[in-house]
Amino acid sequence: MSPVSRGRKKSKSRQPGERVLRAVPAVPEECDCPDCTGEPLDPAELLPLAADLLAVSDPLEAELFGANVVAAGVDVVPALAQSHTTESVAMLLAIGAVEAAEQMTQAGVPAPAWAAELAQPITVGQCRVYGDQVGETSMLLCTFERAGRAHGFLVDVDHLDCDSAADILLFPIQALGDVEQMVLGDARAAGVEPSVAELDPAEFRWQVERALDARAVHDDEDGDADDDLDEEDGPGYHPVAVLLRARMAVLPEPPRPPAPHGNDKGPAALARPVARPAARKLPAKRKTSDGPAPIYQVKVSLVGAVPPNWRRLEIPGDIGLADLHRMIQTSFEWDDSHLHVFETPYGEFGFADRELGHRAEKPVTLEQVAPDVRDRVGYVYDFGDNWELEIVVEEIRDRRE
Repeated sequence: MSPVSRGRKKSKSRQPGERVLRAVPAVPEECDCPDCTGEPLDPAELLPLAADLLAVSDPLEAELFGANVVAAGVDVVPALAQSHTTESVAMLLAIGAVEAAEQMTQAGVPAPAWAAELAQPITVGQCRVYGDQVGETSMLLCTFERAGRAHGFLVDVDHLDCDSAADILLFPIQALGDVEQMVLGDARAAGVEPSVAELDPAEFRWQVERALDARAVHDDEDGDADDDLDEEDGPGYHPVAVLLRARMAVLPEPPRPPAPHGNDKGPAALARPVARPAARKLPAKRKTSDGPAPIYQVKVSLVGAVPPNWRRLEIPGDIGLADLHRMIQTSFEWDDSHLHVFETPYGEFGFADRELGHRAEKPVTLEQVAPDVRDRVGYVYDFGDNWELEIVVEEIRDRRE
């Protein structure tokens, strides 16, 4: 993507003076989970859940259960070691603690019915990549078989966001045709003729691990590592990522070292990003256990405008930059027909673009990039005309005041 304005230009508001917009903060739902309360999870609380593993027929279900535990970062092995039951063995096998489980079974503790099938070797089937021919995104598809059962993974890779994994789909092998048609159909509906290529398993592993590693870095920086561990529509990204990493260990070692984060070419040989000064580490995102976000009063000024042209916004501190962008567009009566970027001490955020060094703005909040009064954030709209705004934090008020 080149830094060129897109869309038809519309005259931008130059009306001077103050306008005050107030965003009503959403009332968060109460939740007593460890991530929201900040209290550590007692591993013993998971032991009763292990009873559900005994009713599992497909060991893949047990692996998904264990992947949720691993993704949550809960060390249950010590607690399980004190409970010599079939449920404990099932939990240990589900999280991949095979040696600890074998010690129990050798001591006479029965294993779950699916344990024998879980121990069967896993073989890889297809390793395929679907590209968009312009290098913005690709889909990595692989299938695996064990003891007559097969399943597959589809990894959505965003090459404009450091080649990171945007999402992962785990599907039964019966849905393979539907998944392939979905990928091809979505691309063609977007006006792109997709390319399809078979990959050597070792090269496929390299590309998948590059995507997973880049996503892990972003989640660590943005504080999003646990955001989807309890999704109602199926397993979230992180548990499936844990399972996919385990499957990658079945494939041959990659023929080259791991890709440096954000500094490797995608399938369409995207240009390497321009060297930039190192940005500060982005502070972690607010958790529910931290309490409601404060109200930010910010002044948004059009740089160089004569007479002065500015707006004052009153917004919750945890407003996402994508939502703040929309508020700015509304308050200045612009039509959001051009590109934009937020310039912060923690990096530049907007539409993710490797060439320009812009990271995705959606997961980032205002209080992460402007945590204190008098902090300043730049905002550039329309890369052709370069309308520059300065966002200054004037006041931070407790929501209960």
